[in-house]
Amino acid sequence: MELRGSIDNIDAALIHLLAERFKLTETVGELKADHGLPPADPEREGRQVAHLRRLAEDAHLDPEFAEKFLTFIVAEVIRHHERIAETREA
Repeated sequence: MELRGSIDNIDAALIHLLAERFKLTETVGELKADHGLPPADPEREGRQVAHLRRLAEDAHLDPEFAEKFLTFIVAEVIRHHERIAETREA
């Protein structure tokens, strides 16, 4: 069915976009560790949540879902940044 193929293509694109995002955040984590910065930046994260909620509303996507999705991603990024910092300390 054509719809399923389109959904599969979107799913694949999402995975590739997430992979690219994590490559970039890995570099950010290395820079943070090199400069002794904390793995998390709650102020920036709050701005991002507010921004993505607005984008979700404009796109007719549930802002609560968008926030949960971003929160999940950011938690994983912070975990990676903590791991990077730990390896630099060792």
